[in-house]
Amino acid sequence: MSTLLEKAESFVMNILNEKLDKKLVYHSLSHTLRVVEKSSELAEEAKLSENDKECLVLAAWFHDTGFTVDPNNHEAESVVIASDFLSKEGVEGNMINTIGKTILATKMDVEPVSELEKLIKDADCSHLGSKKYNEFSQLLHKEVELLTNSKIKETDWIKKNINFLTSGHRFYTDIAVKKWEKQKSKNLAQLLKTEKKIKREQKKLSQKKAELQFKKNKVELPERGIETMFRVALRNHITLSDIADTKANILLSVNAIIISMALSTLIPKLDNPSNGYLIIPTIIFVVFTVISIILSILATRPNVTQGKFSKEDIANKKVNLIFFGNFHKMSLQEFEWGMSEMMKDRDYLYGSLTKDLYFLGLVLNRKYNLLRTTYTVFMIGIIVSVITFALAFYNQTTGTVPVA
Repeated sequence: MSTLLEKAESFVMNILNEKLDKKLVYHSLSHTLRVVEKSSELAEEAKLSENDKECLVLAAWFHDTGFTVDPNNHEAESVVIASDFLSKEGVEGNMINTIGKTILATKMDVEPVSELEKLIKDADCSHLGSKKYNEFSQLLHKEVELLTNSKIKETDWIKKNINFLTSGHRFYTDIAVKKWEKQKSKNLAQLLKTEKKIKREQKKLSQKKAELQFKKNKVELPERGIETMFRVALRNHITLSDIADTKANILLSVNAIIISMALSTLIPKLDNPSNGYLIIPTIIFVVFTVISIILSILATRPNVTQGKFSKEDIANKKVNLIFFGNFHKMSLQEFEWGMSEMMKDRDYLYGSLTKDLYFLGLVLNRKYNLLRTTYTVFMIGIIVSVITFALAFYNQTTGTVPVA
């Protein structure tokens, strides 16, 4: 390394360590050292003359020193600092001008012309083709936020990087293309993949927020104690209804068997005049049995309502949509609309559950009253029939003529 380069290195390191703003976490001394290193690599592979190589490396050392004066116009300030240093070191004017133009080429919107300008431009952007690109990008992201005192969303930053890599940057030398273009493409692909992943996560997050908002707007669900009360009460009513139906079926089956036996064995014997004493007991027996069958059927006979209501009835809360008998003739669309309206209204929902419980109780009351009557009729019928048959047989054996 020449004496001039050693002095330049010492000068730049001192000025960056002492005067550089701590907010510059990317454009730090580490960045300058990396650009110097990459410039030296490119100079070697480009087989530059010693003079050109020295000019390139000096430009790399000074290209960001202007950040210590004015971060918004650092390239021009860097030229001033470099020119002042080089003049004091007795460097000739042409070399100072060349170094100054090379430094100015690092400006984002400047198109490089000379080979030195293209080389330093590529060295300054070598991080785009680095495997550590993501780390450099995060540092630059943080630096921009600190300098602008604003927060930049990750999605916006990634989008900005994608736009820069696709249309805002290119390597100007074949050497840089060969060294870094492939990794640059990989970095771009990773950015696109990350952007897609973030969009998916944001979509899921927005859906969750929408669900939470929907739940907030929905009617408050019943408290657990109220839910338990309705669940237990409805289950008990349904169990009692099943018991009533079972009892009615038992009575229906028993009486059906009795009628069948009477028709097959008892009634055919009445054709014989000698069996005339059995007519009245048989009639009493059959009548009570038929009445028991009718009452059993009435106890299990379903009662279905019309099942058709208007939207006005639902709006006025006149319909209990929980009971199938009230909606079986409605269209699916009307039923879904009605249920939606009911679930939005807490009072309507509670009222429907209460009505369902109440009317189920009325049905049970009817069933059990009919069952009680049926069992009473069946019991009385059996007793009266047995007594009548006993009297008939007794009168037949003693020769007494029964009184009709």
